[in-house]
Amino acid sequence: MKILVDENIPRMTVAALRNLGHDVRDVRGSHFQGVPDDRLWEEARREARLLITTDKGSAVRRQDTHHGILIVRLRQPTRLKIHDRVLRALARFGPDKWPGLLVVMRDAVQSEWRSRARPRRKKGRG
Repeated sequence: MKILVDENIPRMTVAALRNLGHDVRDVRGSHFQGVPDDRLWEEARREARLLITTDKGSAVRRQDTHHGILIVRLRQPTRLKIHDRVLRALARFGPDKWPGLLVVMRDAVQSEWRSRARPRRKKGRG
Protein backbone atom coordinates (compact mmCIF):
# COMPACT_ATOMS: atom_id res chain seq x y z
CA MET A 1 0.00 0.00 0.00
CA LYS A 2 1.19 3.53 -0.71
CA ILE A 3 1.44 5.66 2.45
CA LEU A 4 2.46 9.26 3.21
CA VAL A 5 3.42 10.01 6.84
CA ASP A 6 3.84 13.42 8.41
CA GLU A 7 6.81 14.32 10.56
CA ASN A 8 5.00 13.46 13.82
CA ILE A 9 4.86 9.76 13.04
CA PRO A 10 7.85 7.97 14.62
CA ARG A 11 10.68 6.73 12.42
CA MET A 12 10.29 3.29 13.99
CA THR A 13 6.74 3.23 12.62
CA VAL A 14 7.96 4.16 9.15
CA ALA A 15 10.51 1.33 9.33
CA ALA A 16 7.90 -1.15 10.56
CA LEU A 17 5.51 -0.23 7.74
CA ARG A 18 8.28 -0.63 5.17
CA ASN A 19 9.19 -4.02 6.67
CA LEU A 20 5.55 -5.03 6.16
CA GLY A 21 5.99 -4.27 2.45
CA HIS A 22 4.32 -0.86 2.25
CA ASP A 23 5.59 1.93 -0.01
CA VAL A 24 6.06 4.61 2.66
CA ARG A 25 6.97 8.20 1.90
CA ASP A 26 8.17 10.08 5.00
CA VAL A 27 8.07 13.88 4.72
CA ARG A 28 11.04 14.29 7.09
CA GLY A 29 14.03 15.57 5.19
CA SER A 30 11.96 16.38 2.09
CA HIS A 31 10.67 19.70 0.82
CA PHE A 32 7.27 18.71 2.30
CA GLN A 33 8.55 18.79 5.89
CA GLY A 34 6.79 21.60 7.73
CA VAL A 35 4.50 22.55 4.83
CA PRO A 36 0.92 23.59 5.57
CA ASP A 37 -1.47 20.67 6.00
CA ASP A 38 -3.31 21.56 2.78
CA ARG A 39 -0.17 20.96 0.71
CA LEU A 40 0.49 17.64 2.41
CA TRP A 41 -3.14 16.65 1.81
CA GLU A 42 -2.88 17.47 -1.90
CA GLU A 43 0.35 15.48 -2.19
CA ALA A 44 -1.28 12.43 -0.59
CA ARG A 45 -4.19 12.70 -3.00
CA ARG A 46 -1.98 13.30 -6.04
CA GLU A 47 0.12 10.22 -5.27
CA ALA A 48 -2.92 8.12 -4.23
CA ARG A 49 -1.48 7.51 -0.74
CA LEU A 50 -3.02 6.81 2.64
CA LEU A 51 -2.20 9.85 4.80
CA ILE A 52 -1.05 9.09 8.35
CA THR A 53 -0.92 12.14 10.61
CA THR A 54 -1.49 13.47 14.11
CA ASP A 55 -3.22 16.58 12.72
CA LYS A 56 -6.88 16.59 13.71
CA GLY A 57 -7.55 19.22 11.03
CA SER A 58 -7.31 16.49 8.40
CA ALA A 59 -10.70 15.21 9.57
CA VAL A 60 -12.42 18.04 7.68
CA ARG A 61 -11.40 16.22 4.49
CA ARG A 62 -13.42 13.11 5.30
CA GLN A 63 -16.03 13.73 2.60
CA ASP A 64 -13.44 14.49 -0.09
CA THR A 65 -12.22 11.83 -2.48
CA HIS A 66 -9.12 10.30 -0.90
CA HIS A 67 -7.13 7.09 -0.49
CA GLY A 68 -7.46 6.96 3.27
CA ILE A 69 -6.72 9.11 6.29
CA LEU A 70 -5.42 7.80 9.60
CA ILE A 71 -5.28 10.35 12.42
CA VAL A 72 -3.68 9.47 15.75
CA ARG A 73 -5.02 11.70 18.54
CA LEU A 74 -3.74 10.84 22.02
CA ARG A 75 -3.88 12.89 25.24
CA GLN A 76 -0.26 12.17 26.09
CA PRO A 77 1.33 10.86 22.90
CA THR A 78 4.61 9.00 22.99
CA ARG A 79 6.50 7.34 20.15
CA LEU A 80 5.40 3.92 21.37
CA LYS A 81 1.73 4.87 21.73
CA ILE A 82 1.60 6.43 18.26
CA HIS A 83 3.45 3.43 16.81
CA ASP A 84 0.99 1.02 18.44
CA ARG A 85 -2.11 2.89 17.18
CA VAL A 86 -0.81 3.07 13.61
CA LEU A 87 0.03 -0.63 13.47
CA ARG A 88 -3.33 -1.55 15.00
CA ALA A 89 -5.22 0.46 12.39
CA LEU A 90 -3.22 -0.99 9.50
CA ALA A 91 -3.77 -4.52 10.83
CA ARG A 92 -7.51 -3.94 11.15
CA PHE A 93 -8.11 -2.51 7.68
CA GLY A 94 -6.61 -4.08 4.58
CA PRO A 95 -5.45 -2.02 1.59
CA ASP A 96 -8.80 -2.41 -0.18
CA LYS A 97 -10.65 -0.85 2.79
CA TRP A 98 -8.70 2.43 3.04
CA PRO A 99 -9.92 4.37 -0.03
CA GLY A 100 -12.51 6.83 1.29
CA LEU A 101 -11.99 5.75 4.94
CA LEU A 102 -11.06 8.10 7.79
CA VAL A 103 -9.96 6.45 11.03
CA VAL A 104 -9.19 8.39 14.20
CA MET A 105 -7.26 6.37 16.78
CA ARG A 106 -7.61 7.77 20.29
CA ASP A 107 -6.51 6.55 23.71
CA ALA A 108 -9.42 4.21 24.35
CA VAL A 109 -11.66 4.42 21.29
CA GLN A 110 -11.49 4.40 17.54
CA SER A 111 -13.78 6.35 15.21
CA GLU A 112 -14.42 5.59 11.55
CA TRP A 113 -16.08 7.49 8.71
CA ARG A 114 -16.59 6.43 5.15
CA SER A 115 -16.58 9.09 2.43
CA ARG A 116 -19.27 8.87 -0.20
CA ALA A 117 -16.67 9.99 -2.74
CA ARG A 118 -14.26 7.08 -3.12
CA PRO A 119 -11.40 7.31 -5.59
CA ARG A 120 -11.73 5.35 -8.78
CA ARG A 121 -9.37 2.45 -9.32
CA LYS A 122 -7.14 2.90 -12.32
CA LYS A 123 -7.25 0.15 -14.89
CA GLY A 124 -4.27 -2.15 -14.84
CA ARG A 125 -3.33 -1.25 -11.26
CA GLY A 126 -3.79 -3.44 -8.21
